[in-house]
Order: sequence, then C-alpha cells, then structure tokens
Amino acid sequence: MNAEIITIGDEILIGQIVDTNSQWIGAELNKIGISVYQISSIQDEKEHILNALKEAQERADIVIITGGLGPTKDDITKKTIAEYFNDTEIIAYPEVVTHIKNLFKKSKHPFREIQKQQALLPSKATLLKNIYGTAPGMWFYEDETIFISLPGVPYEMKGLMTLEVLPKIQKQFELPFICHKTIMTYGQGETIIAEKIEKIEDNLPAHIKLAYLPSYGKVRLRLSGKGNNKALLERELEAKVFEIKSVISDIIVGLEDGYSIEKRVGALLAAQNKTLATAESITGGSIASKIVAVSGASTYFKGSFVTYSVEAKKSMLSVSEHTINTFTVVSKQVTEEMAVAAREKLKTDFAIAVTGNAGPTTDKTDKTIGVVFIALATNSGVYVQEFNFGQPREKVIQRTVNKSLEILQKELLKNNENSFV
Repeated sequence: MNAEIITIGDEILIGQIVDTNSQWIGAELNKIGISVYQISSIQDEKEHILNALKEAQERADIVIITGGLGPTKDDITKKTIAEYFNDTEIIAYPEVVTHIKNLFKKSKHPFREIQKQQALLPSKATLLKNIYGTAPGMWFYEDETIFISLPGVPYEMKGLMTLEVLPKIQKQFELPFICHKTIMTYGQGETIIAEKIEKIEDNLPAHIKLAYLPSYGKVRLRLSGKGNNKALLERELEAKVFEIKSVISDIIVGLEDGYSIEKRVGALLAAQNKTLATAESITGGSIASKIVAVSGASTYFKGSFVTYSVEAKKSMLSVSEHTINTFTVVSKQVTEEMAVAAREKLKTDFAIAVTGNAGPTTDKTDKTIGVVFIALATNSGVYVQEFNFGQPREKVIQRTVNKSLEILQKELLKNNENSFV
C-alpha cells in the first residue's frame, strides 16, 4: 500500500518554515507497513490543490494533506477539497464548537464567532477529533482512495495521526511489515564502500533494498525489507548486516537504532567509567554541544574550553606564546598543548582539542582553508592528526565535529570489542 503526502502553505515554499510534518508522517506510516510514494509541497491556492489531489489519487492508496485548515480567509483547503468531491452539503458539528470554546476558556482568550466555521465540514467527510486544537481533521473515501486532511500545526497533526488516523488505517487494512537496519560508518565515502560491498548488494533478494545515505564524514547504510513475516524479515536483515560487517568492520561504528555517534561515545564512556573534556577553536563549542545533547552526559563530560581567539588559548589553556609564534595557531603543536591543558585542568581521562581554518580567510596561519588538526589526550599520551576537509565553511566545521567523535570512539572501542550490534 502506497501513500502520498501533500503539504499546503506558501510559508513552506518561500522557506519561512521547514516542513517537518512530512518527515514525521512518513516515518509513522512506514512503521505500520505503508510506503510513502511521493511528498509534495504546494501553494494554498485552489487550482494547485485540485491538481495535486487528482494526480495523487492516480498514484496512491492514501493521500494525506496537511495545512490550510483554519477560520481565516486564506485557509481554503476545506472548501477546495469539498469541491474536489462535488460535495455541496455542509454539516455542522456542535461538539466541535463546544470543544473550541473550552480551549479558549482554558487559555483565557475570548472566543470569536469566526471560530464556529471550524465546526462546518463537508457531508462526505468523516470527522477526526482534534483534542489539541480548533481545526478537526477530515477523512474521505473516494474511488478506493482514502484522503485525510489534517491541520499543519505539528503537535495537532501528530495528535490526530496518533489517536485517529493510524489506528483507523490499521483497523481497516491488513498491512505488511516494513523493517530497517541502518549501519553507521565513518571515515570513507560511499563510492569506496559501494565497491567493497558490491557482491553483497548484487545478491540481495528482491524484497530487501540497500540505500546509501552520505553526510559530512559519515555514510549510513540502510537495509530495508518488506514482507508478511516480521520475525523472518528481521532475521534476514540481521544476516545481511553480519555480511556487511564482515567486509567493512573497520569503519562501522554501530547500528543507528536511535544511537548516534555521540550517544555511542557517551555509552562507552559511561560503561568504562571514563571522563571527557574538550578544547575547541574552529568548532566554537559544537563538539561539546553534541555531547551534552545526550541525556546523562553529566556523568562523563566535565566541560569545554571554547578558545576561539589567540588570547583565549593563552589565558584559558596556557598555550605557549612561543609555540603560537613558531608554528601558528593552526598547528599540531598548538592543538597538542590545548588537549593536554584541557585534560589536566578538568582532571579527565580524555580530552579532545581542535584547531583549523574553516574559511573564508586563513588569518595569520600558513595552512590553507580546510586544514584541521584534531588531538586526543589520553592517559598514555597525546595523538594528533591533520586533515583537509576542503570547503565550504559549514562542511569543514561539521566534518571536524564528526571526525573528533570518531577518533574518540575508536580509542574507546579498543577496550570494548563487543560494542557493535
């Protein structure tokens, strides 16, 4: 069974807001065995909506529309959908008015008569109760296609999907299982990885697909399977994961399953009862930000020195002026001193330090844009690596963050061989 998602609103098309609704809806549909065929964003304009509905009906079994529901004149979705179904009869739902009045009463805002328009629905629509907002959802069934219209406010949409839409779909249809296994890799590009696992990919059965999801410094390998036997499907995917691991185990850092590299590093630090500090120049605190975003990070992360300027490096980390003058701030020697000082000052087992040129200028250094030094200070010494992450600025910074965590993880994995899967 295929679904199509249509988001309505000029605010999405002009970049005023990011469409997170489609991402969330797609993930939730996938969980219950429905594949999303296409996602579209269109203007809140009558002809565009009518054309989008017609085209979606030709492709999908379920069409989900978000946005354009409200009492104001620019919210025309309800009227346009009614026109699409040649539905001229309007039904009033007094319980919706009562619900809206109660919401306004709780929020201590005055109820306005215009809000009563929310309780008027086309006769062919099945009411979907929106307990979190004023605009109810609508469910239509036309020529073997289900059309579902939801408000665009994310928490209202999620409430309707969770409490009304998904249970209704599951009750009405017998759905297959869709399962995923996503392998996290760091340090090699997708072309190299694809060459190494080419034979495995070529021999995948028809119901299992492999996708490459690259980003700065990492590639996710997502195995997706569809079938009627969930237990069998999961065993097949686990077998394929094992095959892939046997070929590229040196760059695999784990299964995604909600475990980002910062979560995995945190879990390893906690399990080994180790602590960490960071000293950041080029990344401006981004490494620390990633680390502390993980719940429980306070048990292993002791703090960060954001030493963006030369003065900060000298005053906060006691980096030698002689070292700076001799080698420049973007150097192996300065990064090493930063890591050692951070570890000593915060009395941690590990310290990560980074310096580099993100661009667009190189300031007072002899290194080109993209050059980055990453140091890891440990109980047994300091290890510094030089990288060239190219351009642009955002790419250099993001790759520095990812590579720093990768280096730390590899060090931690030396004492934890069974951490994968």
